[in-house]
Amino acid sequence: MLSYEPLFDTMERKGITGYHLIEKLDFSRRTYYRIKSGSHVNTATIVLLCELLDCQVHDIIKYVKK
Repeated sequence: MLSYEPLFDTMERKGITGYHLIEKLDFSRRTYYRIKSGSHVNTATIVLLCELLDCQVHDIIKYVKK
């Protein structure tokens, strides 16, 4: 299973709120809430988050064994 916990840690560390990501960095509100609820997103979304947050994939997602 994939966890987006690193994304929220990265956002906090960089001082970026969900509002900032959506309104200032023009990230899709719908996609943000899909991530918040733990739903799957495609790799293009992961790449976009890496670009917007200037980070690596491991700063966005992690694998968690069930």
